[in-house]
Amino acid sequence: MRIFLALFISLALVSCGGGKRRTDNPPEPSTETQIQSQTKPKVAVAKTHVRFNDSDRFDWTGRRPWSYAVHGIDVSKFQGDIDWQTLPRSGINFAYIKATEGADHADDKFRENWHAAKRAGVLRGAYHFYYFCRTGAQQARWFIQNVPRDAGALPPALDMEWNHKSRTCRHRPSPAKVRQEMHSYLSIVTAHYGKRPIIYVTPDFYHENKLWRIHGYAFWLRSVADHPSAKYRGADWQFWQYTGTGRVDGIASNVDINTYSGTVKDWKDWVAANTH
Repeated sequence: MRIFLALFISLALVSCGGGKRRTDNPPEPSTETQIQSQTKPKVAVAKTHVRFNDSDRFDWTGRRPWSYAVHGIDVSKFQGDIDWQTLPRSGINFAYIKATEGADHADDKFRENWHAAKRAGVLRGAYHFYYFCRTGAQQARWFIQNVPRDAGALPPALDMEWNHKSRTCRHRPSPAKVRQEMHSYLSIVTAHYGKRPIIYVTPDFYHENKLWRIHGYAFWLRSVADHPSAKYRGADWQFWQYTGTGRVDGIASNVDINTYSGTVKDWKDWVAANTH
């Protein structure tokens, strides 16, 4: 009876909505599902039992991110030393790791994170942060120089956003030029790895540069104050970055947390199709 009453109270609290920061923790599903991928070696264990938090929680008015089954993080040197062995126990299924930026910068922690994530059994992919004062081709070659081919890795990702803090590049190309250089980068990287990159984007960048005109690539959408359907009208998405202030065991600092758009079965199928 006590268990039933506790469950009833928990569900009632979860159903309360608002639209303001500082709300209750994301609810933890009562069951855990583990999906073993078809990659060799076996590195994908998809869990729906989440145990992470948010230092600046948001009360979602639309579909809440934790109602999705599969969650992951993206990291760079700014997360410091990461205890990768701990992450799977927190419900983290995948990680995108910053590898490069521009045509001459490599993230200081990339190689360490890349190898440690694999040893821990965390599915991982590498991402490149785009720099608008070098060509797409130059940046693609730099990414390829730094990120090894790995059949078991997730498709590479391309981070497209305006960098307001850049001290070396204030250039903002026209939307047509942005898309042209993106196509150049994407085609070179696709040819090298045999996998179509995923495009990470922010709402302002997506709309200003008319990225809905780019076809054939999956999108990873940032939307930390609303569901992507409200920020990117009609856009299909593979991943949704829903917070930049996540708290996950194994990482001392805040971290971006993302969710996959489909079910656990969808995730298993997508991983199997993209890690070979």
